[in-house]
Amino acid sequence: MSDTESHGITRRWARWRDRLRERRVVNLGYRIVVGVVGLLVLGVGILAIPYPGPGWAIVFIGLAILATEFDWARKLLAYARIRYDAAMAWFKRQHIGVQTLGAVFTTAIVLATLWMLGAVDWAGELVNIEYDWLDSPIGIGV
Repeated sequence: MSDTESHGITRRWARWRDRLRERRVVNLGYRIVVGVVGLLVLGVGILAIPYPGPGWAIVFIGLAILATEFDWARKLLAYARIRYDAAMAWFKRQHIGVQTLGAVFTTAIVLATLWMLGAVDWAGELVNIEYDWLDSPIGIGV
């Protein structure tokens, strides 16, 4: 997509959004929908942060959705991006032992979550391994 096409799409969206702002009830409804969707995506991202995969990307997408309508989200998104980049740069500069500790910590969180959700017991049952300590401590999957 060329810059001209991208600019044209952006302008059309801005004109459409300006027309919505002129209608108070529709504008309020639109902002509520953006807020709910953005907060849901943000919440899923926060839950996914400790796991391997796109947790932080989902957080940034949720904040970006919210930032389309809310100034506080726009400021928080800018701040979070700066802090995330700084934290990742710091982590990459660390000794291999610190990086390994980070990987071990992440693995422990994933395994603990799978155990609590009953997935470890389920996987054990698939291969005929049945120990009581594999059962979920909160009773899921029993």
